[in-house]
Amino acid sequence: MEKDNEIFPHPTGVGGEHKIVETFAGDMAEILENDREGLVKKIIHKEKEYEEKKKNFSPESKENKLFMFVSFLFLFFALLILFFFFVKKENNVVQVEKRFTPIIFNDRNTFLEVSELKKEEIAQTVLGEINTTKVKVGGVEGIYLTENKQIIGFRRFLTLIKSNFVSNISLSDNTLFFNDNFLLGGVILESKNFFILLKVRSFADVFDALHSWEEKMFFDLNGFFGLNLSADTNYLLTKEFQDGIVENKNARILYDKDNKAVLMYVFGDDNSVVISNSQNAVHEIMLRLASAQKKQ
Repeated sequence: MEKDNEIFPHPTGVGGEHKIVETFAGDMAEILENDREGLVKKIIHKEKEYEEKKKNFSPESKENKLFMFVSFLFLFFALLILFFFFVKKENNVVQVEKRFTPIIFNDRNTFLEVSELKKEEIAQTVLGEINTTKVKVGGVEGIYLTENKQIIGFRRFLTLIKSNFVSNISLSDNTLFFNDNFLLGGVILESKNFFILLKVRSFADVFDALHSWEEKMFFDLNGFFGLNLSADTNYLLTKEFQDGIVENKNARILYDKDNKAVLMYVFGDDNSVVISNSQNAVHEIMLRLASAQKKQ
């Protein structure tokens, strides 16, 4: 069948009519020609949109400058708040006390604040606690003296009671010989007996220092044993200690005129010294020392 509008020229190109060949490419060219104005508008529109977006994302735009300023402002305040809390936390750090470990097992531990108390007042406070203790017979109450809620050591205790033993510590460099961790307390038997438990480096290291202290030991500690100085007891200030054996351990004992022990210090083991006025109290402390060593 012959198609309309399709006229093929003569092969020789001679003697034929002027023919037109319509193709798909020609049709597209015609469409583009007719739609040129609309296409240009679309391109311009797209270019405007791109420029507008580019402008919006540009850091030079007023909106973005404002946004960046506000962002930096918030960041500054956030860092300022973090810094404030960090500094506040550092300033409010509570110093944690070292772990409290009793030297021996105590049926009760008591902490007595002695800030600004005089020697006599400290002795009365300790003695009053022992006399009113609720610990049952056979028990031990450990007493720890504190200043501003901090447990004081042996050297500070000697300073507070104005002990003459302080000079001995300085002269013999007993910083290495006497442990600052010590114990005051009461052994509750048929009577209530005060004691001091010292931890030392060795028997040989502290013997001379303790022997030198004998001249003033009764003067320094009499109040803790309830033995106030008077016309009847003043002779004990100059009376000499004697060698003795307590619980099969070496001891130095101060006897009164009736040959009754009023003060003694006993080398419970090579690293412990017990000061008391009762052999029964020393016996109980030594039992607990031995028990503590077995647990270790």
